[in-house]
Amino acid sequence: MQALRLARSAARPLGSAHIVSGAARRCLATATANHVEVVSSNSSASAAPVPLSNIEALWEKLNAEEKQKVHEQLETLQQKDWKELSLEEKKAAYYVAFGPHGPRTPTSKPGDNLKIFGATIALVGVAGVLFFSLKQFAAPPPKTMSKEWQEASNERALEMKLDPITGISSEGYKGKGFVQSK
Repeated sequence: MQALRLARSAARPLGSAHIVSGAARRCLATATANHVEVVSSNSSASAAPVPLSNIEALWEKLNAEEKQKVHEQLETLQQKDWKELSLEEKKAAYYVAFGPHGPRTPTSKPGDNLKIFGATIALVGVAGVLFFSLKQFAAPPPKTMSKEWQEASNERALEMKLDPITGISSEGYKGKGFVQSK
């Protein structure tokens, strides 16, 4: 037990502004009855404990000191048998350990998905309008893209016997040859 206290006190940052003297802090999710009992010289004797019922609504309004007191209060409660805790105490312990606050704060707000979808549709629409308006001013396709030119290229390839093994001049060739246009 003494080694555990020394290891925890050595792991604390030196410049931390909210070090609780005499209290060994630990993660609420791993608190069990085997851990060291938390004793604090400036515990909740100076102020009334924060009520644990409906902690979800109160959490954002609490300052850092009150949040620390809630952590300490839940640590002492979790040293009891888990079956003896009330439903509010269990909910409060779970919310403080895993709730949507601190690093787990959601990055998007409700309604953001609809805004993103609308903006995406608007950008695709603008891109479509831009594409078709630029296509109006584009040069006509080259003369080699006409069907007549491509059919003439096929005839010339047959005259010259181009690619006689697998291509247009081979026996039983059924492909289009150079024809790409409709």
